[in-house]
Amino acid sequence: MSAKRSVGILSTGSYTPERVLTNFDLEKMVETSDEWIVSRTGIRERRISSPEQASSDLAYEAAKEALEKANISAEQLDMIIVATVTPDMSFPSTACLLQEKLGATRAAAMDLSAACTGFLYGITTATQFIENGLYKKVLVVGVETLSKITNYKDRNTCVLFGDGAGAAVIGEVTEGYGFQSFELGADGSGGSLLCIPAGGSRTPASTESVEQGLHYLYMAGGEVFKFAVRVMNSATEAVLSKAGVSKDEIDLLVPHQANKRIIDSAVQRFGLSEDKVAINLDRYGNMSSASIPVALDEAVKAGRVKEGDNLILVGFGGGLTWGATLLKWCTTPAEGSK
Repeated sequence: MSAKRSVGILSTGSYTPERVLTNFDLEKMVETSDEWIVSRTGIRERRISSPEQASSDLAYEAAKEALEKANISAEQLDMIIVATVTPDMSFPSTACLLQEKLGATRAAAMDLSAACTGFLYGITTATQFIENGLYKKVLVVGVETLSKITNYKDRNTCVLFGDGAGAAVIGEVTEGYGFQSFELGADGSGGSLLCIPAGGSRTPASTESVEQGLHYLYMAGGEVFKFAVRVMNSATEAVLSKAGVSKDEIDLLVPHQANKRIIDSAVQRFGLSEDKVAINLDRYGNMSSASIPVALDEAVKAGRVKEGDNLILVGFGGGLTWGATLLKWCTTPAEGSK
């Protein structure tokens, strides 16, 4: 094996379904209001997949765009990692289904489950394979069809979630650029705070579990909120410290898009101006593992990211899990890495 390489994001892509579900639509479905939702979450609308769309379909669209922007073919991929809690089915993995759709015949493929932190866990995993020289190109996709597991009679959760997919091609970049540090963590003692109670080996699907609504997403909102505020800040501080970068050197914060108040807490903690934060939850809600890559892709498309910028990607999710990375932006492949 050769020495560690500089690894970064070569390209991004994203996809969100066409159907828009607004707060005013939800007012007709449950006892809630646009004012209540916006004041407490910052969300105004979210995207909903069609009955025919599964997670692999959304992932395909995002992945196809990322591959085109990286100017590589699917056959050049060495591995596909799909981060999701809404796979097409228990097995085969959504990554295998995506591999077949893309025609990525050389690629190993696996799913990764870390809820809203999934994309961060995915890019951290991909980086290790490239750093040690085992692989050259890894596709990481964060995708969710949360509308399929949301109870639209539960006003506490149905206002929060939406569907979408974000993708990134990970590869070797110019020396000194790319990922500078990572921070991953988990606290399994909080697993019951954000979960789907039934459908696994603990509580297999049954008439009773379906009647009780145990296949829908459950969240203890207050407890998760407190956890999120704490770990968003601590994870960001950790990657800054590991990379020897000060908070004043942050050019763009790309946080998990769960709640505007959680993001505001981080913004205030690090003294960031509005133009240094990527926010799109008003249009998409919480897309779990897709939220960070979609927000990143939109920032790139809007011209908000330039070479040499210091980006912080940070999130939290069910598990409970959290993660962050400091990325010195560069999409130029390292010489000889193609």
